[in-house]
Amino acid sequence: MFDAIREFAAAEEAAGIIGGADGPTAIFLTSTQDLGLAGKLVENGCTPGQLAGYAAIFAAMVLLAYFVGNISPSILQAKARGIDIKKEGSGNAGTTNALRVMGKKAGAITLIVDVLKGTICVLLGNLICGHLCAMLCVVAVMLGHVWPVVYKFKGGKGVATAFGALTGLNPLLGLSALGIVIIGVLVSRRMSVGSELGAITFPVVCYFLEPDFLYLGCVLALIILVKHRANIARLFRGEEPKLSIFDKEKNKEKEE
Repeated sequence: MFDAIREFAAAEEAAGIIGGADGPTAIFLTSTQDLGLAGKLVENGCTPGQLAGYAAIFAAMVLLAYFVGNISPSILQAKARGIDIKKEGSGNAGTTNALRVMGKKAGAITLIVDVLKGTICVLLGNLICGHLCAMLCVVAVMLGHVWPVVYKFKGGKGVATAFGALTGLNPLLGLSALGIVIIGVLVSRRMSVGSELGAITFPVVCYFLEPDFLYLGCVLALIILVKHRANIARLFRGEEPKLSIFDKEKNKEKEE
């Protein structure tokens, strides 16, 4: 097994291993990639136990991101009002449905919390374990939001959380994706179109601004498109509703 480790390290030029037939006694990481605060465990040579400790912290950060993603402000606010958000409106536990069902204040709170949980998880992952951990935390917090185990894997569609997480990873990447979403929303007057346009174009944006994240970015985009499949079907049928702020007929009815 240790021979395999040595061969991998030599091929990747990522580590130097000192030891004999009984196994390694010290491992020297030569990669220049940032390993975060926890990287102090493995810098300037480390034992296999210290390397395992770093790996455990790394895994814990990614797992923590998933469970933070489970926090659903729309579901919590709806429960406080005696509403099951998953049975109202579109049935989605996200910002758009919170806005439709509970109003602007609830929608704003949902948006802010969903964005912040993504940003905080990724910044924390980067601080503790470095850039690779931060990239995996983007996907983990997104998965936690979309398929939360505490809510029987029924969550939101992940757009706000994805924006927050991507901004934590690379502010220019997050803001560029947001700009595309906003253009789609303004042109179509539908949030779903903006989200789908953002997802479709994201791999291209990622290629230029954060190429290391390209493959994970494709996974992220695919998740968003899968979660919007019902919206896509309604768009083809001409049944996808406009955002309430753009729906002139509904606004006139409210004024009357």
